Amino acid sequence: MEEKDKLKLKLFKHIIYNLGIFISIFIVFGLFLFFMIRNNIYSGVDKELYESKNLILDSNNLKINFFINSGMLGNNENFVIFQDSINENSDYSITRKIINPNIIVIIRDINGNILSENLGRLEDYIDELTFNEKNMDKIYETSIENKYYYRAINFLVLGNSQEYNKYVQLLINVDSERNLVNGYFQIIVSAIILVCVLSIFASYLVSERTLKPLSDNLIKQMEFVQNVSHELRTPLTIIQAKQELLLQEPNAKIIDKSEEISLTLNETKRLSKLVKDLLFLSRADNNKINLQKENINIDEYIKEIVNPYVEIAQMQEKEINLNLNYKMDIDVDTNKIYQLMIILLDNAIKYTEKGDKIEIITYSKDNKCVIEVKDTGIGISDEGLTRVFERFYREDKARSRETGGTGLGLSIANLIVSEHAGTIKATHNKPNGSIFTIRLPK
Repeated sequence: MEEKDKLKLKLFKHIIYNLGIFISIFIVFGLFLFFMIRNNIYSGVDKELYESKNLILDSNNLKINFFINSGMLGNNENFVIFQDSINENSDYSITRKIINPNIIVIIRDINGNILSENLGRLEDYIDELTFNEKNMDKIYETSIENKYYYRAINFLVLGNSQEYNKYVQLLINVDSERNLVNGYFQIIVSAIILVCVLSIFASYLVSERTLKPLSDNLIKQMEFVQNVSHELRTPLTIIQAKQELLLQEPNAKIIDKSEEISLTLNETKRLSKLVKDLLFLSRADNNKINLQKENINIDEYIKEIVNPYVEIAQMQEKEINLNLNYKMDIDVDTNKIYQLMIILLDNAIKYTEKGDKIEIITYSKDNKCVIEVKDTGIGISDEGLTRVFERFYREDKARSRETGGTGLGLSIANLIVSEHAGTIKATHNKPNGSIFTIRLPK
């Protein structure tokens, strides 16, 4: 499987994973919200049932024997009358308790048979008024024809003897509450569906953003491998070809083959430099670069680095000028700063013509040491300014190959500056040439 296909598969797995997390969170939240709303809606109804139960049981503390009557009066009031004597013909005192008119009170004997009268519209559905003596003292929900819904509670009222024990069943209609709960449920389900649809897009965006660095690294890695292969193939091909030519004339004198030998040595040096640069970049990628800082006068150190190049530039009819004004010490890794300045000076000399000028300037600005390397050479295009620090990027590949460039120098320069917690920037030097500006903390 190609790397791009693997990346697409990874993206798909990330989308499914993130989608699962999003949907799970919203479903759990939706169910939590639904049950909170449901319990809140039914809490008032359940409270009325419990209060009515307690009202009846409090009356039972009068040691009553059984219910004489219960049901609905003409004024829509529920009432319960208790008799304190076992003999119905004897005198008795009546205890009458008013219960919430919305609650239906059903009295049952010890076998569960209905004793209550005046049940109103419920009389047509007596057979559907289910009762279970095992389901006591807790709220439950029942229905008639799956059309009318009630919240109910059953409990036992004790008489003076077992034959006078009675079951009480309290019911309250909750059709309006149920419709309200169903309405909220539909809203929550619709919201969850909408959120799930949005989660697909959110999962894609999150996954794409998460995998973007990996995708970018993969692209860079592929480009890196291709560039390294190309850079290695060319000198190896040249070395192989020249060596084969030398083998064809084993008796030839060295002086006669000096050009081939020289070219072979140059390509070998180029390979050696490429390997060295790649090793440096590899160590930087793995955070294995350890700076050995020391306090130096940066102006004096730059002057020391540039001096040999002044003569080289003069031999090529070019001019190097120093304008060093920092005049302070700075903590840097001298080896890395030397490598940095060599890269910039080498590029400046390579990409300037006869009569061009190179200037190195130092000064202090915003509490930082600023180093500028200016030249009046061929310059860099606008696109090049944004890519010049990329690995293997070369403005003019043909010219770079002639001068021995690999496109890694400025990448290494950028890394060196970054390791010193500084910045490096390339700009145009109008009318011609380039400026590389380095800012290093003190």
